[in-house]
Amino acid sequence: MNDQKKESEGLHVLTYNAHLFDYKRRIGGEFDPNVFAWLQDHPAEVKVFQEFYQDYTTPSRNAVQLLGKDSGMEISYQIIEGNPQKRSYGLAIFSKYPIINEGKVFDNNKTNGAIFADILYNSDTLRIYNCHLESMKINSEALDNLDGVRENYRQTLGKLNRGSLTRNKQLNVLEEHILNSPHPVILMGDFNEVPYSNTYFRLNKILTNAFESAGRGFGFTYNKVLFFLRIDHIFSSKELKAVDFDTHREVDYSDHYPVSATFILDKETTD
Repeated sequence: MNDQKKESEGLHVLTYNAHLFDYKRRIGGEFDPNVFAWLQDHPAEVKVFQEFYQDYTTPSRNAVQLLGKDSGMEISYQIIEGNPQKRSYGLAIFSKYPIINEGKVFDNNKTNGAIFADILYNSDTLRIYNCHLESMKINSEALDNLDGVRENYRQTLGKLNRGSLTRNKQLNVLEEHILNSPHPVILMGDFNEVPYSNTYFRLNKILTNAFESAGRGFGFTYNKVLFFLRIDHIFSSKELKAVDFDTHREVDYSDHYPVSATFILDKETTD
């Protein structure tokens, strides 16, 4: 199978920490509707979002309409906080394929949590997980120079340790849910964990990381001062083989870059 055929076949997925679709304005600019245009144009049949913001009162910010209904995608949106009829935020899964089951794995009433949706992909059922583990809460701008590192070193270590303990508890719940899944899984999201961390190693024992199978370069996903972090990941069951992986570093609408991958079911590769 040549590379061009690999890219055109299979299931295309994308994960994105969208920063409430408001990153440009928050760093001193204005709301940029091009974030929705880019996401609409991306060919992934499954798209998951962390820090997803929904505003039914403003057409230009109605993400469910723009990314879902206008694009012919089914939606599983689990609200963490807000008014379901007006403005809210949470975690969302969009799928070109029918969603036949959905639910929450956990949430902590902030921006973090994990959800799932079962989709009918051709004649198979796949379980899609979208997770956002506990944030690092590091003030990256304060680490922009040597003096900042010296002043914030101890505080930063404390935050890293506390965040790691919370993520470990969240992972216990997520790991049990995955192991009890009746279907092959794709796990995507913002894990706030770098490769070689305990969380990463634990997930790698039960799933395969798509970047390691089909990625190139370093794959850094964080769009801030600490640019050398790869904390957005895509994992899958062994039944799913990653044949393509991309980190979209040209897309700067958030403090994270979108990450996408293409999967082929094992039985498709042996036909």
